[in-house]
Amino acid sequence: MAPGAHGSNRTGRPFTGDGSGDFLYPVLYEAGFASGPKAASRDDGMKLSGLWISSVVRCAPPANKPTPEEQRKCAPWLDQELALLRNLRVAVCLGRIAFDGLLAHAQRAGKLPSRPSFVFGHGAEYTLPSGLVVLASYHPSLQNTNTGKLTRPMLLAVFNRARQLAG
Repeated sequence: MAPGAHGSNRTGRPFTGDGSGDFLYPVLYEAGFASGPKAASRDDGMKLSGLWISSVVRCAPPANKPTPEEQRKCAPWLDQELALLRNLRVAVCLGRIAFDGLLAHAQRAGKLPSRPSFVFGHGAEYTLPSGLVVLASYHPSLQNTNTGKLTRPMLLAVFNRARQLAG
């Protein structure tokens, strides 16, 4: 989704300094993708390994839900960033907006001729014609984690699967 106004936009690192990151980074640490369980700022020494975090939308939109127009305006940035990740084997999409954004990117890049009947759902797994495996997860927002829609074991299972698929 979009970087949090009180997290990423303030700290300079995705999911850092907000409730979503407080939930996500301990899971990334346990799955072996982060050097520690806490992320406070871009300069806190946290290192990610075998993982890149990106956003479909680069701003914190009103009501924290980007409009289709905002998503279209940010698409070139996502396309350029993903083009640089030449060894990308697995993409974990945190939320429906990320899932739809990645599929739209694949179409723009000519790696997905048409939108297949991929259905977003936590734990959904698809392989694109390019070989990229797409894993879907609910977004680690406080709305999802405080209500139990997304639990730590659920998210850990997705990242453990990503690690397994990536080799």
